[in-house]
Amino acid sequence: MKRSLLEIERIAYKPKLPALFQQADSFNAKLGAAMESAGDHEQVKKHFPNTYGMPIVSFEAGQSKESKPLNLAVILSGGQAPGGHNVISGLFDALKKHHHKSKLYGFLGGPSGLIENKYREISKELLANFRNTGGFDIIGSGRTKLESPEQFDKTRQHLESLHINALVIIGGDDSNTNAGILAEYFLANKVNINVIGVPKTIDGDLKNEYIETSFGFDTATKVYSELVGNIARDAKSAKKYWHFIKLMGRSASHITLECALQTQPNIALIGEEAANFNHSLKAIVNDMADIIAKRADNGENFGVALIPEGLIEFIPEMRKLIDELNELMVIHQIELEKLESLDEKISFIREHITAESKELLDILPVEIARQLALDRDPHGNVQVSRIDTEKLLLEMVKIELKRRKKEGSYAGKFSAQNHFFGYEGRCSMPSNFDADYGYSLGYTAAKLAICGLTGYMSCIRNLSRPAIEWQPGGVPITSMLNMERRHGEDRPVIQKALTKLDGEPFLKFKANREKWSLETSYVYPGPIQYYGPDAVCNRTTISLELENQ
Repeated sequence: MKRSLLEIERIAYKPKLPALFQQADSFNAKLGAAMESAGDHEQVKKHFPNTYGMPIVSFEAGQSKESKPLNLAVILSGGQAPGGHNVISGLFDALKKHHHKSKLYGFLGGPSGLIENKYREISKELLANFRNTGGFDIIGSGRTKLESPEQFDKTRQHLESLHINALVIIGGDDSNTNAGILAEYFLANKVNINVIGVPKTIDGDLKNEYIETSFGFDTATKVYSELVGNIARDAKSAKKYWHFIKLMGRSASHITLECALQTQPNIALIGEEAANFNHSLKAIVNDMADIIAKRADNGENFGVALIPEGLIEFIPEMRKLIDELNELMVIHQIELEKLESLDEKISFIREHITAESKELLDILPVEIARQLALDRDPHGNVQVSRIDTEKLLLEMVKIELKRRKKEGSYAGKFSAQNHFFGYEGRCSMPSNFDADYGYSLGYTAAKLAICGLTGYMSCIRNLSRPAIEWQPGGVPITSMLNMERRHGEDRPVIQKALTKLDGEPFLKFKANREKWSLETSYVYPGPIQYYGPDAVCNRTTISLELENQ
């Protein structure tokens, strides 16, 4: 396999571990306070009678004792995130340190590999080619949802055939919800296989008091910030384009906020703010046009606007329309499947939604209406990455500026380019932080399994400090659950962590955005650095620094 010189150097990198894991060989699980769910306590408890109310877990050094070999299985679930290979590396190393005859099996293609019994044993030689590299190609990933007793039973059969003691599921909020459901199912049916989750998502929406961030967010936001910085410098140099940049982040605006803090663009829209203050689509367009006009008055007919991928779901009237469409696609699934074209679907939809939503649908560009009518993802969500929100806003701003020019209130020039940065960040070579963090999460997951725990998510706290000061442990998956409407019914899911408008990252942005909107004060972060001063190559995200200051 041909490798770049940098990749060769990165494979040789030795990830850092918390001091406890460096100093001791044997550990005991230290049980803390019992944990309730994030919301809807009685309903969640009804769904999880065996795993609800479990305690938070930390580790303490234990007495060395004879250990027995363990067999662990691992899957990667959902979209790629930098650091996934390091989670598997941490699992493997902790498992082999426990007992040299322990084995790690990777099921191929995500959850579907469990159902179809497709796997490979992960060896030292195999893993040597993937340490500290981006991507999920060691075993692949997938979005199959584990939710039926038939799927659970096939999973059990295939795991038992390999004498698996514990299954580790590396994924986001939906994947880890599945991990919690599977752990509950195994306990209820007296299946002696433990289930451990690992938090993964570049979107940053899987976090809470115990999960300070998910692996992948650090690397992805640094990649996007480099690209935004490059675009900003081009805008400042050419002085003739406004760049409308959509950034990945399906349900939360964490990526956009972090990139705004790193690059200081003229406009950065935060979906949660739009929802909180009921900002209409028209109001958002007017606000953007105001900033563009004021910069034009200063002779600056250029700028950078950052737009979160999920913005469209935060705009109240758009949210109402999408909710109606989601319900409609469940209730009238059979009728809609018989329609051959998207235009036929839109005509059908118009006849089955409220007058208010129909009015909104009619004023949207045809292409946006078609994108809203596309099939939902496996979890019943609109596929916002396929909705060109940046183009929608660009066109509506252009129309508004033309109206103002006709009235004589705007004399500037408006030329615009649109971009979407998403896949560029998902498989990047992980930053030092994500290499260390992913490795420590995998190491911790193995220790949770060795201690015989199930229904837990691997967690590392104190992440804004050097890795040696990190605090590994486990948090019950049920403690993160609440009830949400999915596919037309209420289901327990991990509560998404949205951008907090009273949180330090947003307050920092809010205090500076008016200045950034009018002044050209761009920052150019440049590419991720792996070698050099700690302040450059081992720095965490600005968001994490502010949240833990």
